[in-house]
Amino acid sequence: MSFLRFGICLLLAFGVLAFGAVEEWAQAVLEIGFCLLFLLWALRTLQKKWDQMFISPLLLPMCAFALVVVAQLALHRTFSPYQTRVELQLVVAYTLALFLISQAYQRTSHWRNFLWFLMSLGFFISIFGILQHLTFNGKLYWTRTMRFGGYPFGPYVNRNHFAGFAELIIPIALVPLVLGRVRRERLALVGLFAAVPIIALLLSASRGGIVSFAVEIAVLIALLLLRRIRGQNLLVVGALVLAVVMAASWIGVRQVVERFSGTRTADITSSKRASMRRDTWRIFLDHPVLGTGLGTLPMVFPPYDSLFDDKIVNHSHNDYLEILADSGILGGICCAWFLIVLFTEGLKGLAAQGNSLGGTLNLCGLMGCSGFLIHSLVDFNLHIPANALLFFVTAHLATVRVQPSAPGESLPRRRKRKESGGAP
Repeated sequence: MSFLRFGICLLLAFGVLAFGAVEEWAQAVLEIGFCLLFLLWALRTLQKKWDQMFISPLLLPMCAFALVVVAQLALHRTFSPYQTRVELQLVVAYTLALFLISQAYQRTSHWRNFLWFLMSLGFFISIFGILQHLTFNGKLYWTRTMRFGGYPFGPYVNRNHFAGFAELIIPIALVPLVLGRVRRERLALVGLFAAVPIIALLLSASRGGIVSFAVEIAVLIALLLLRRIRGQNLLVVGALVLAVVMAASWIGVRQVVERFSGTRTADITSSKRASMRRDTWRIFLDHPVLGTGLGTLPMVFPPYDSLFDDKIVNHSHNDYLEILADSGILGGICCAWFLIVLFTEGLKGLAAQGNSLGGTLNLCGLMGCSGFLIHSLVDFNLHIPANALLFFVTAHLATVRVQPSAPGESLPRRRKRKESGGAP
């Protein structure tokens, strides 16, 4: 299944680099890519006559949500069948991605390599974001003009969406450091992979991102205490945090302070955000069962806009209210089901797998998803395809049960990995 693992990593990296895959051509690449990977997996399975299939517990609520969207189209309960079909294609792509990652990543060696990929991706995207921040000429990639303006960071037009990416990536390196699951010779490298995305997150000046990261740290500490997992490298992490603060201060922390002390005129004001939330709730009350159709908020919102400011409202800056308005109670039940499975399975796995690689993955997933979901209260990261895809991958980390190493692996090597905690 090496082709499957390579394809998944390639599509994840592409989605982030392609401006978060917010444009239709990038979404088409993701959708076609995962469909082709699924087809190749099916052909290989039939050819090799494999009968073992791994099903993530998160697949059922995702499939149920897809059925709700299909019902909207079948019953003509959407204000825009075209837009709902577009969103349904993305939901199918996310579902396929979750299914394929369950088949591709099963054993310790698979997950170890995947962690290195995610850490490397987070590091290089963060370096790119910092360099662009220091040398910004008003264009993405220094060449792409932004037609609708924005405050970009890295490949993302909106710095808040880079923050969503960072919230999911930072725990991948930070958790193994806290648990002491990093080999001594790799300690500096993993520390660098953790520090640079944190610095980039601070420099992005995303208030929601910084607050969500603080929540992630609180969740990490709470889970360590709750599960009585001993953090073996707290001094290392303390030194890392100090280095991050000093680096961010040296590069430029003034805009971070300004963002928390006030709001720039080009940003959406607090009163506008509040009115958008109220108006989105009114949409839900008028269409409580199946909603207005997935992805139809921009078309439905204008008559409900109680604080009109001559700007188009594409999203309500609250993923929870928007999903209720778009898919009604039925869609909301599917999403609540997904979150219940995510946290119950994650906590069970953390208790059962402890300080093993599986427990490390569960803790990474729970920490990343917690911060991301908090950020969704004030933003719409789940409507950025690259971030949504990475969120579902992170959710799978939270619920995964790692299989033992392959039988062909030599005994001394397996013992050495066990002694190192099975971490990076």
